[in-house]
Amino acid sequence: MNDASDLDVVVVGGGVIGLAFARSLAVAGREVTLLESEARLGQHTSSRSSEVIHAGIYYAPGSLKARLCVAGKQLLYDYAAKNHVEHRPLGKLIVAVRDDETPALEQLQATAAHNGVHDLQWLEASDIAALEPSVKAVRGLLSPSTGIIDSHALMSALRRDAAAHGATVATSSPLLGGRALDKGGFELSIGGAEPSRVRCRLLVNAAGLWAQNIARSLRGVPPGSIPPQYFAKGHYFTLAGRSPFSRLVYPVPEPGGLGVHVTLDLAGQARFGPDVAWLEGVDYRFEAGREARFYSAIRRYFPGLQSGALRPGHTGIRPKLAPAGASASDFSIQGPREHGVPGLLNLYGIESPGLTAALAIAQLGTLEILGRES
Repeated sequence: MNDASDLDVVVVGGGVIGLAFARSLAVAGREVTLLESEARLGQHTSSRSSEVIHAGIYYAPGSLKARLCVAGKQLLYDYAAKNHVEHRPLGKLIVAVRDDETPALEQLQATAAHNGVHDLQWLEASDIAALEPSVKAVRGLLSPSTGIIDSHALMSALRRDAAAHGATVATSSPLLGGRALDKGGFELSIGGAEPSRVRCRLLVNAAGLWAQNIARSLRGVPPGSIPPQYFAKGHYFTLAGRSPFSRLVYPVPEPGGLGVHVTLDLAGQARFGPDVAWLEGVDYRFEAGREARFYSAIRRYFPGLQSGALRPGHTGIRPKLAPAGASASDFSIQGPREHGVPGLLNLYGIESPGLTAALAIAQLGTLEILGRES
């Protein structure tokens, strides 16, 4: 193992959140090194989502999810346009298939308004049929500011942007552990082809599914400050043939997620998901026997779905801070005020709308960690 060398800022995790931090801190004039344990960036949560730019409809007013989603949405649209990242503001329908689901839509509209989302439009059954002839529903809400984005292209743009401002990205470089130093900063042990020890002044833990593991590996971080972690796997099926949809279609939300919904990729391919399957750890295997539930859930609003039209797609795992059956948790962005370790920022439970909120999360976290340093 090489002798310890000095670095300024280390960001752990090469998904969209870590890359957004690397860019933000580098733009702020810091010397940034990003560590990613995998051989390629963004192999987990960032590349296994619906790739939706969310409007900010679902999240508790005043929560970090609400605030950062709404702020991040505009930042993301602007960044994508400026950096030629393919995206499309397709819009989204949230539909009630029975009259007794209409109050849920009314609550969503009220929540959205509290969050500063004022562009939702009420639709009657005839309006829905005109916009999406394949969808059957009694009422709906149209969200025109919801869209989709190429998450891989976004991560590539963030990496280029960070590198242009002097950041270094090291893949196949897992953080094995470390400790907070008495005089400030951290000593870290890094694995990979050439294991090494480094010292750094500031440390951002954006390790996603492994954020709690990273925090536990750092001596000096109070164990009581590290929240429990739960994993919720979502399966996605793709639709064989040409998509009948021109925008995203969501049912009313369900516990643990937003229900089995229709999203489109930038090529127009329709996919359905995710469902919610609680796990003990990270396991991306596509579980057999899930088709029946998908057909049943989808046919509630898309009765024309033909048997055999669904093809197994991919899976993704959401890092949860609350167990099955509990109320949805907020993002947890912990700085020194929360854990007492100067120069450390831990990010936990960054699930949806993390992609939408990524630039706003990095903006907030950069102000927190640099402000606390000064």
